[in-house]
Amino acid sequence: MKILILCTGNSCRSQMAHGFIQAFNPDFDVHSAGTSPAPQVNPKAVEVMAEAGIDISTHYPKNVDIYLDEEWDYVITVCGGANESCPNFTGKVATRLHIGFDDPSDAIGNDDYVMSEFRRVRDEIKLKFTSFNY
Repeated sequence: MKILILCTGNSCRSQMAHGFIQAFNPDFDVHSAGTSPAPQVNPKAVEVMAEAGIDISTHYPKNVDIYLDEEWDYVITVCGGANESCPNFTGKVATRLHIGFDDPSDAIGNDDYVMSEFRRVRDEIKLKFTSFNY
């Protein structure tokens, strides 16, 4: 099973989804990318994933362009921006899906609140992809 998770910055939601899906089934070929990649994975995303027992500290944002010619079983967008600006894939894509989540990096407030938003979104991503029928 070959899966590509897309987001705008590839710094948070797509990286968390990538980490969970890979942990659920190590035999899956999972990648994540962004339509406008950030310079690095959000450190708070790395932190909350580590709390869940998944290490994404070696992940880094990639541009979706490097994957356009490949064949995919699933291309899944996890944010509205990537869904709206998802490029045309020249490789075969069996199934395209949009499974949207709030962007926890948009949270404003004290550190406890911001971290609670990262944890909430992490848990939503885990729940959605745990129940996903691959």
